[in-house]
Amino acid sequence: MDILEEIVAHKRIEVAEQKEQTPARKLYAEVERIMSEGIIKRSLSQALTEDDFGIIAEFKRKSPSKGWIKEDGKPEIIPPSYEQAGAAALSILTDEKYFGGSLDFIRKARPLVNRPILRKDFIIDEYQLFQARHIGADAVLLIAADLNKQEVRSLTATAHELGLEVLLELHSEHELDYTEIPVDAIGVNNRNLGTFVTDVLNSFRMAVRLPQDKVLVSESGISNPDTIKLLREAGYRGFLIGETFMKTDIPGQTLKNFISQL
Repeated sequence: MDILEEIVAHKRIEVAEQKEQTPARKLYAEVERIMSEGIIKRSLSQALTEDDFGIIAEFKRKSPSKGWIKEDGKPEIIPPSYEQAGAAALSILTDEKYFGGSLDFIRKARPLVNRPILRKDFIIDEYQLFQARHIGADAVLLIAADLNKQEVRSLTATAHELGLEVLLELHSEHELDYTEIPVDAIGVNNRNLGTFVTDVLNSFRMAVRLPQDKVLVSESGISNPDTIKLLREAGYRGFLIGETFMKTDIPGQTLKNFISQL
């Protein structure tokens, strides 16, 4: 198995265990109660469209390829510092085994920030969408490489019913037919999820093939402000960046310096 297949296989086991701990009917009822109190709508796509820089700053403590990036990173400190530094939105990893994440990271960050929060994970089951709503996320990532078109279509419909936006992640031209699904934003991952090799040129190759009426997001491997300037010219409005900030001593300050160069 490549890395993505391994992660998804483990995710199926993980979700089954979570359903044992909190049965779906209990979680769904709790989400229904939360939604009856009204949803605070924070739109990821709108935030990226209206922001001058469109940075989605990511809280990522670990990766399968690099190991620990910032093992002691705290969700109560770094995401708020990202907001203060000028991030348009926040991405928070919730996968524990491979990325050192946790659902609690969004729970802890949510009361401290007003920016839209993307739940970054490998979503394969609608149960995870209800989790995302329950912990206070505003958007979720769906990855074409581990879902078929009908699964993406169904999960997108459920996400929208829950008031969640969907960022659909593509990697290659073979996945372009997914763009007909009514998602809120389309991301191009510059990192191959099978090998974890990164190539920012992937976003430029894909740009001319993507629908320009969608909010486009370039993900992974961006470390130079000049790259963002070129990507904006190619049609992108969002730029998901994690490791560039997280590997430094003070990620929020690094983001602030990065934006100053834009």
